[in-house]
Amino acid sequence: MALAVAAGAVLTCPFGSAPGQLMVTSQYKVLAEGRPVATFRDNVGMVNITGFGLCTSLANPQVAAATAAALGVLTPQPCMFQPAGTWVWPGAMPLAGGVPCVCSDSKIMCAVGMGLLSVVNPGQTKVVV
Repeated sequence: MALAVAAGAVLTCPFGSAPGQLMVTSQYKVLAEGRPVATFRDNVGMVNITGFGLCTSLANPQVAAATAAALGVLTPQPCMFQPAGTWVWPGAMPLAGGVPCVCSDSKIMCAVGMGLLSVVNPGQTKVVV
């Protein structure tokens, strides 16, 4: 069973040079191990996910331009993550205030570099009901 993703969760992008971290801003009432649980509202503007270091995706216009200027040598640029839609999930989701929670098997696509973000560490290890 997937775990709910809590504040401080670690995310990765296949095109990023470093992991990112999720900061929950959508709600503060439903907690997992004392941390707020992320909901699908935590993708609005994605100001709550730190960058992933340098982006290596040629789908990212900045990387493509820098690589072209370097005569085809891949030139990574700072990550400018923006959501391409909402979180997707493979199964049933718990709710927090009537809004689906982000779970450890949830994914979200980047509109800039087209990377599919994954949860590496959900920010909690157990669920207490």
